[in-house]
Amino acid sequence: MRGLEQISGIPLAVSPDGPPPAEGGANGPVFSSSVSECHGIWYNLAVIVPSALFVVYLASQARKNVAKLTYGRSYIMIAYYALLWLISILNLLWCALQAWQCTSEKEFSWNMLSLFTKSGMLFLEVSLVAFLLQGNHASGLEALARTFVISGVIVAADILIKAIYAFGFGVPLFIDYSESANRVKWGLWIVHKLLLTAVYGIILFMHHSKWRERLPARPAFYNYICAMFSLNLLSLFACVLMGNGAGFGFWLFNLATICYHSLYLPLLYVTFLADFFQEEDLRLENVYYSEMKDAGFFDADWD
Repeated sequence: MRGLEQISGIPLAVSPDGPPPAEGGANGPVFSSSVSECHGIWYNLAVIVPSALFVVYLASQARKNVAKLTYGRSYIMIAYYALLWLISILNLLWCALQAWQCTSEKEFSWNMLSLFTKSGMLFLEVSLVAFLLQGNHASGLEALARTFVISGVIVAADILIKAIYAFGFGVPLFIDYSESANRVKWGLWIVHKLLLTAVYGIILFMHHSKWRERLPARPAFYNYICAMFSLNLLSLFACVLMGNGAGFGFWLFNLATICYHSLYLPLLYVTFLADFFQEEDLRLENVYYSEMKDAGFFDADWD
């Protein structure tokens, strides 16, 4: 572990033994001390900066994108864009409030924030997979309703199970700054990551089989599935290591967490929404050209 940190120069997280309690009263920098001691300043920067930049990017493109969505009238894209905004704000709050998990008074608030943030991101994952499995026939309100019903049932079951473990049994599902080999916690996460890895693996298998035609023919979707399969496989391996008490798994788990919370939402935007907005740009240009042509703006070019 020390060798890896010396090579990278950036400690991804504190040791599994946990940080010492934060010191300082009314005159001490309690918040900054908690942030630096909870996970380390580099960990916090790695999750906060990309998440904040992505929200800023969404805000800078919001007016133009809303106009395109209004013109295109795609219920699926409108729903996903609204969900992306909501989950991006939740994720930014989750990244910025890492110190909560190191404060016993904030444990309940942190568990609630983590539950809703991770469930929201899971909803995006599941709904996008459900959309992909519908192939080229997914369009309109019927496809949107079918996709959201399937995703809602799966995510509701996931929320219920996690809430029972976290609030009913007191299992520290979302407390990651100090870890021991909690077999109940890591067993639950192993099942969670195993199911996701299996789903993405099945889609990859379909892409290389005779069922390939059932999937959208865009390479960006295939790249998305490959990235999510690799990330969930890494996270699954880390959870297995942590379940068996291997300290290296803690480092891998934090690496997977950084990648997921800082890169997943931008990846989803690039894969699923960016092409739509580019296509709407071309469509709007064609419409404006046709309207100008009908109005006689280009008659002089033919004379």
